[in-house]
Amino acid sequence: MSDTKKLEALRAEAASLRKELAAKGSLSPKDRRAIAQQDMPSQDPQVRRHNMNEVALGYFEDQAVVESLRCLGCANKPCVSGCPVSIDIPSFLAQTAAGKFDEAYATIRESSMLPAICGRVCPQEKQCMAKCTVGKVEKDPEKSVAIGRVERFLADRGRALAASPNAPKVAAPRPKASGFRVAIVGSGPSGLTAAADLARLGHDVTIYEAFHKPGGVAVYGIPEFRLPKAIVEEEARSLELLGVKIVCDFLVGRTRTVHDLLEKDGFGAVYIATGAGLPKFMGIPGEDLVGVFSANEYLTRSNLMKAYDRENAATPLYSAKRVAVFGGGNVAMDAARTSLRAGADEVRIVYRRTEAEMPARVEEVHHAKEEGVIFDYLANPTAIIGDEKGRVKAAVCQRYKLGEPDASGRAKPIAIPGSEYTLEIDACIVALGNDSNPLVTGTTPELKTTPRGNIIVDEHGATSMRGVFAGGDIVQGAATVILAMGDGRRAAVGIDTYLKGKKR
Repeated sequence: MSDTKKLEALRAEAASLRKELAAKGSLSPKDRRAIAQQDMPSQDPQVRRHNMNEVALGYFEDQAVVESLRCLGCANKPCVSGCPVSIDIPSFLAQTAAGKFDEAYATIRESSMLPAICGRVCPQEKQCMAKCTVGKVEKDPEKSVAIGRVERFLADRGRALAASPNAPKVAAPRPKASGFRVAIVGSGPSGLTAAADLARLGHDVTIYEAFHKPGGVAVYGIPEFRLPKAIVEEEARSLELLGVKIVCDFLVGRTRTVHDLLEKDGFGAVYIATGAGLPKFMGIPGEDLVGVFSANEYLTRSNLMKAYDRENAATPLYSAKRVAVFGGGNVAMDAARTSLRAGADEVRIVYRRTEAEMPARVEEVHHAKEEGVIFDYLANPTAIIGDEKGRVKAAVCQRYKLGEPDASGRAKPIAIPGSEYTLEIDACIVALGNDSNPLVTGTTPELKTTPRGNIIVDEHGATSMRGVFAGGDIVQGAATVILAMGDGRRAAVGIDTYLKGKKR
């Protein structure tokens, strides 16, 4: 069956089911539990592995309504407790089920400025969906209400309506000016969220971004086929309607220091949301060879600089036919799937545990497998071998077995002596996470940090330096978009309280 016919069949099935459910009138909890989770339409795997277009195509309207009808409307709202920004999930699902899409979108926007991003990349199955009563009854969180998919539908619909030529151009209401200025360092999800909340409270907010485009990890870290960059740009620029100023190509720690922002530039508070951009390596022989990349560099070249567009991009992307990616998180999946689209014939994920322990989202692993990525479990590289020109030609890997759980709660991988084997490759990508970039902390000695370089904050996001707050990956280490947003919301409250106290 062709892609077009599959989509038509999905659309027709959802329309029929919506009509059938509407005819029943009021639905009992049993009726709602009997509704199967709606499949997300997507590109054919053999087609999409050769293009950078978005893989998941989003729900049709009827699918969004039917999926929302699965919600039991629990009085204690357990799903909300699983959302780091406390979106009123039962309300927007009930509104969607009733066809009140504008109201549902407005409900989400009360708590989240980035619904189109979160609906695509947040690990709902580990957060709101993990708390969903439907999933608990079914004993499978993957069968919970697909909250993120409905959120994405509403966000995309809202974006489309706003972009319509006939849409009313209504400026966001501006609150009374507080008289205070706040500097946000970093325009990723945490910085954008804090900026939005602070602007709504009447503060004059300026975001400083080191790169030439706003969006942080959503721009440089997540591939186009998972999160189109036009969406990130729209979400970031929507803040300008609130009066937020975004200054790009501005490196705090070099262009200006945190001290300068507070003491010379007139800011009453600073929020540091610089992320975790310092890549980790394995410390094995051969990591200095040509053809060895950190996932951070590889994805930044592709995502931010459009290096995959070889005919038009000025930034080169290394050509390789056999690629190994070391790691098992979402970044490893992104790097592997990007390598396929960059022309690799064979891409392998080499991971020292099994699939059950992989931190990557189940959906991302599934999509990678569909596209032909090979998974080598219970294996890890011990050395990278180069040819006479200093280019990667192979990796020596060792087999592992699983032992008792370690500090992470996952089974500890134990190397099997004498199990080494050689994997012929011509490029490898190290996707083992990132540490905190020391540029800001290195020029601000008053900031207390952990041994790993993460800034230490209290429950309000306040650091050890008066007037300075921090959140997101610079505090938590490499985390998720929605957790970073939660830090931004919390810090905004802390900053507002601090400024009001200062005013008195």
